[in-house]
Amino acid sequence: MTVNRESNILQYFATVAACLSAFTSSAMIAWTSPTLQKLEKNNPVADDNPFGHAITADESSWISSLPILATVLGCFFFGYLAKRWGRRKSLLSCVIPFSISWIFVGLAKSITTLCIGRIIGGFAIGAPLSVIPMYTAEISDKSIRGTLSSFMQVFLNIGWIFSFSIGPYVSYDILWMSCATLPFLFFITFYLMPESPYYLASQGEHEKMIQVLIKFRGNIGNDLVKAEADEIKVSIDCVQAAARLETSIMDLFRIPSNFRALWYSCIMFTFQNFSGAIVVLNNAESIFTATGVSNTVSPAVSVIIIGVVQLVFCCITPLFVDNWGRKMLLILSGIGETLSLAALGLYFYLSENANNGDGDVSGISWLPITSMIFFFATFSIGWGPLPWTVMSEIFASDIKTKAFGIIITVNGLVAFLILKFFPTIVVYFGMHSVFWLFAIICFIGILFTIFVLPETKGKSLKEIQKQLGSHDV
Repeated sequence: MTVNRESNILQYFATVAACLSAFTSSAMIAWTSPTLQKLEKNNPVADDNPFGHAITADESSWISSLPILATVLGCFFFGYLAKRWGRRKSLLSCVIPFSISWIFVGLAKSITTLCIGRIIGGFAIGAPLSVIPMYTAEISDKSIRGTLSSFMQVFLNIGWIFSFSIGPYVSYDILWMSCATLPFLFFITFYLMPESPYYLASQGEHEKMIQVLIKFRGNIGNDLVKAEADEIKVSIDCVQAAARLETSIMDLFRIPSNFRALWYSCIMFTFQNFSGAIVVLNNAESIFTATGVSNTVSPAVSVIIIGVVQLVFCCITPLFVDNWGRKMLLILSGIGETLSLAALGLYFYLSENANNGDGDVSGISWLPITSMIFFFATFSIGWGPLPWTVMSEIFASDIKTKAFGIIITVNGLVAFLILKFFPTIVVYFGMHSVFWLFAIICFIGILFTIFVLPETKGKSLKEIQKQLGSHDV
């Protein structure tokens, strides 16, 4: 069913309201970029350093990476709540751990207290990551499903810009207090939004489900609403019938369509992490400082520039994702990532040699910021938002929660390992080696997209499942 533009308004507004929790999440993650620069400062120690001494590189790596591990647990917890309490209530509940997290961060006088706060915040991030894709897919008409699914990445970018933009210019206390207001902004906005019609149908609340559908679909006629309600009811009946047959996590591995969907999703998120975006976003100011070109553009301004570029191009994705398809955007994104990461690695290689007295890189001082702008522009049209879009589209409802838990676990573990060992790899192999490794993996991601990944544009869940199940695993 395709609805007119006026009928889509509440779908857009509910998606934006839900995605404010993603805004809250990325502001917390990006908090490390300006803050760690201050906490690591020595001779003299930064005036607003709450510890009174500079922290070590190892302590910095724990502060930035621990939330990622906690996110894995949070995804399981909030995914379970989404099934028991509903998508809306489970998402609203994340305001509690977010608020507690910022209290710990604000009162921290030791690294241990700060890490506890970061862990609690990472746990809270599990709510938007696990619930938003589910909620968005279930409230949206399939004609705009890809567009709405892309919104989460847009709001993640807004959160990064929020921390990047104010962090370098305000004190430690002002930054954490500013970030602490965001969970309440989300709560107030999303509290007024309806529950997912799929969840209401699963609870036997048929009349309420129809009322919610009328709100979401607008003035399209009772017949169309009833037809969609019947379609949802049939889908839920199938899910519940499968549950009575003891659908288990092993069905992800026994049923070909589920297994292919699972490993496609896990591989996509692995490629997303190995693009290096998460490393740059958590260590942006440190990386730009390492380029040695701060006289051209300061690290703080460089970070803001790439944040704005990422936001602009991420906003472009919803305009094309339902016309061009997922695969085309992923291929274009992968090509841009590969070229820009290879160029950045080349700059660091030449820079490291120049520091040893072999050559001069002053003539290409423009290359780091240019490479990063190009990288985040292309990342934001494909490998940033689209793994979430594809993941939300390719799983049957009866196995979706279990699948999301596994995928988020893989995603979290890969991200944690990259963030934790990034400083060690830089020390032993050089910054250039890291970015060249990322470039190679991005190129492999292009080949995966071309030869393996199926297209999901404009297809119903039934059509996608049929396509996934039509091949031997």
